[in-house]
Amino acid sequence: VITRPEMEIGRYHWMYRSSRPHRYHHVPALRGNISPLGIQGCFECCIKCLGGVPYASLVATILCFSGVALFCGCGHVALTGTVSILEQHFSTTASDHALLSEVIQLMQYVIYGIASFFFLYGIILLAEGFYTTSAVKELHGEFKTTACGRCISGMFVFLTYVLGVAWLGVFGFSAVPVFMFYNIWSTCEVIKSYQTNVTVPGDQICVDIRQYGIIPWNAVPGKACGPILENICNTNEFYMSYHLFIVACAGAGATVIALIHFLMILSSNWAYLKDASKMQAYQDIKAKEEQELQDIQSRSKEQLNSYT
Repeated sequence: VITRPEMEIGRYHWMYRSSRPHRYHHVPALRGNISPLGIQGCFECCIKCLGGVPYASLVATILCFSGVALFCGCGHVALTGTVSILEQHFSTTASDHALLSEVIQLMQYVIYGIASFFFLYGIILLAEGFYTTSAVKELHGEFKTTACGRCISGMFVFLTYVLGVAWLGVFGFSAVPVFMFYNIWSTCEVIKSYQTNVTVPGDQICVDIRQYGIIPWNAVPGKACGPILENICNTNEFYMSYHLFIVACAGAGATVIALIHFLMILSSNWAYLKDASKMQAYQDIKAKEEQELQDIQSRSKEQLNSYT
């Protein structure tokens, strides 16, 4: 029963709308840094893009590119200088070092192939890093990791491991010419010190390249002694080749470090993808069970309404 005072209050509010009680509408809370219009700003978009960058893979890619570039570029020029030194001072007959020249030319072609392959492989590994980073960070979205993607990640782990072992051999092989040039350079320093002290004639101090096996024993002259050896050490070919071989060896070491870094990244990403697939399977089962429960509740309500 409505009393008379309540009727009077209702008539008063109907006549004077300004006196009606205000109704406050619920405003949904904003998620993240989204503006009230639902449009993300430039700063928010940049932060989101930077959050999806695989920085570890990016650092490993830069290190790999730098190491391969140093090894290939410096090694190619150093091999050319080595052939020039051998032809001018240690093996004047072309037939004596013909095999060595062919091997060095073949190694230069191999260097071209290595540079091209690792440029492509580094880009592929960087793209794989972007893929796995997106897969891990968007588990609750529409992104789905597939068995094929996990298989490709495992294949990259195996291939990177094989390349890392191979580059350990390349690193050891690149240290051999550094050792040879260091022996020649140290012998030249000994000759200079003997000339200063004048205790032992410098002509008795020699370097025989034939003992390293790079030219045959019948090569003429095959060795250099005293002032001739000192003049060889003072040439631009020797100075450039020695230092370029050092840089090439350092580049090979940097490539080994980059491949080890890639191996750690790929292993962790593969483990993340494996856990992500299990999490997705769990979420799919949970969503299916919730849907079945909702269907049961809706059917029960319909049956209850039909009975009533």
